[in-house]
Amino acid sequence: MKRVLVTGATGFTGGHLARSLVRRRYHVTALVRDPAKAIELARHGVGIVAGDLRDRAAVARAAAGAEVIYHIAAVYREAGLPEAEYRAVNAESVGTIIEASSGAGVRRVVHCSTVGVHGDVEHPPANEDAPLKPGDVYQRSKLEGERLARETAARTGVELVVVRPTGIYGPGDRRLLKLFRGVARQRFVILGRGDIFYHLTFIDDLVEGFRLCGEVLGAAGRTYILAGGEVTTLHALTALIADEAGVPPPRLHLPVWPVWIAAALCEAACAPLRIEPPLYRRRVDFFTKSRAFDITRARQELGYEPRVSLREGIRRTLDWYRAAAWL
Repeated sequence: MKRVLVTGATGFTGGHLARSLVRRRYHVTALVRDPAKAIELARHGVGIVAGDLRDRAAVARAAAGAEVIYHIAAVYREAGLPEAEYRAVNAESVGTIIEASSGAGVRRVVHCSTVGVHGDVEHPPANEDAPLKPGDVYQRSKLEGERLARETAARTGVELVVVRPTGIYGPGDRRLLKLFRGVARQRFVILGRGDIFYHLTFIDDLVEGFRLCGEVLGAAGRTYILAGGEVTTLHALTALIADEAGVPPPRLHLPVWPVWIAAALCEAACAPLRIEPPLYRRRVDFFTKSRAFDITRARQELGYEPRVSLREGIRRTLDWYRAAAWL
């Protein structure tokens, strides 16, 4: 039975990964800050170790006996969060984890980054060698995490695989819930023409890609973009969600820049109060930045092959949202 450690297992992606590996009969341990949030994981057979991923001793304790660490934990975008917190979790802790891995005898660390490190893709589809142009503090901290991961792995001899997923969706996801809910309730407004590319990854395909990154011998030292097999425009994506939801597609379009200015003002007013602004520039960026990626490297080197079509993934996600009364 293969022994692995998963960080971020109380989150959406990490939780799916941990449960998937248990179903494959891996011995899975999760490092969590709050064990009370890991009760469901424990019920699925995941071993729970309490500790902070920035604490080398805690990581070493959780990693004892593990062959592979899947490092999924990260700080995502939160209102009013200082840049130092992003750097501490998304960058500095990566070095701590690899250092602890070396001492615990871990063979490989699979580190989850993001395609966001490429910023707005000027010449889609982008591959792993495309220019790196992070556009916000989250993306900058993830890129710094990649750099520290490679430096620490080279120094310690721990095998490192860097994964850059595209937009992740599926049952239980909250990040794209607003998109699905807005379209299903016929309240979704498209800023601009909606002709930018958007590339999604269904959670089941992603966790299989992570597993392959931990298993394939030749993956050591490599970086992989993991994404679904289909690229679409935002306009076509919302139409597909609407079709599966049984409603007309969104038809209202608004100009981008007046909304962007309003978002900037909202952020400026809400940031000192550490509250989530009702409108923010990142949400406007969703309508303006193209995201289309080439997964040839993952296909050829890992044997990665997305199995869930975009329509099927949308259907499964909508079904789950309905059953959970999230729509």
